[in-house]
Amino acid sequence: MAKPLLRWAGSKRKQLARLSPFWKPRHLRYVEPFAGSACLFFEISPFEAILGDNNAQLIELYRVVKKNPERLHRRLCAIPRTEDAYRRWRSLDTACLDRETRALRLLFLNRNCFNGIYRTNAAGHFNVPMGTKLGNYPSRDELIQASRLLQRARLVSGDFANTLKLVREGDFVYLDPPYAVLSRRIFREYGAKAFDTSDIPRFNQKLEEIVDKGADFIVSYADSKEARDLAKSWYRTKFPVRRHVAGFAGDRRQAYEWIISNLPIDSSVSI
Repeated sequence: MAKPLLRWAGSKRKQLARLSPFWKPRHLRYVEPFAGSACLFFEISPFEAILGDNNAQLIELYRVVKKNPERLHRRLCAIPRTEDAYRRWRSLDTACLDRETRALRLLFLNRNCFNGIYRTNAAGHFNVPMGTKLGNYPSRDELIQASRLLQRARLVSGDFANTLKLVREGDFVYLDPPYAVLSRRIFREYGAKAFDTSDIPRFNQKLEEIVDKGADFIVSYADSKEARDLAKSWYRTKFPVRRHVAGFAGDRRQAYEWIISNLPIDSSVSI
C-alpha cells in the first residue's frame, strides 16, 4: 500500500477507519475533487481514479511523482533542511522554474513547513514559516509506490466541477472540501480561489448530479449550519474529532464532523 506524500491541514488520515468501508467491491472508479494529500485514495488503492484540486501546483507535483519519483527523491534529499535553505526555496518565483523544480519546491516546503499548512498571501506567494518538528521524508521506495498508484489516476487541475463532470455510473466520489463556515473561524486557507460558502449551493447541486449519474458519494464536513443543511436530504452521522491545525497542545480541542452520503451509514461509523 502506498502512503500519502504530503502533510496537509485537514487531512483525514485519522478518519480512514470510518471512511474506507464506504468503498465497495462494486465501485468501478475512485473520484476525489478536493484531493489535498489524497490519503483515502492511497488507503483504498483503487484500480482506476480521478484526482482533482484547484491547487495547480499540487496536481503538478502528483504528475511529477507519477513520471519520475526517483529523480525527485534524489533532488529532495540533496537540499539542506535549514532555515536559510527553507527561506531561499520559499522565495523562489515559481513562474521562473521548470515543472519538476516547482514540484520539488512544493514537496520540500510541505515537508518542512509549520504543521503542513498550505497558505498564500494576497499576491499568491507561499508564506508559512519553517516548522520546528521535522519528520522523515518519504523514502525512495515510498515515492516509487506512490508513482505506481498514481499511474492509475487521471489528474485534473481546477474547480471541483471540472472533476465532477467526469463522474459516471459505478463511481465512488469522496468530497472533502475546505470547511466553509460563517459562524466561526476554521482554518481553510488553501490558496487562491478556495472553496467558500458561496460555493455551497453549487456543491449541493453536484451531489444530486452524482446520484443521478448512478454513482455514490460521501462528504466530510465540520459540524455547522452548512453541514446540517447539506445533510438534510441524505444519510448522515456526526462524530467527535480532535483539531490539530493550531499546532499548540492547549489549542487542540474536541470538535465534531459530519459524514454525509447517499449510502446507508453503519452505526459503527459514528463511534
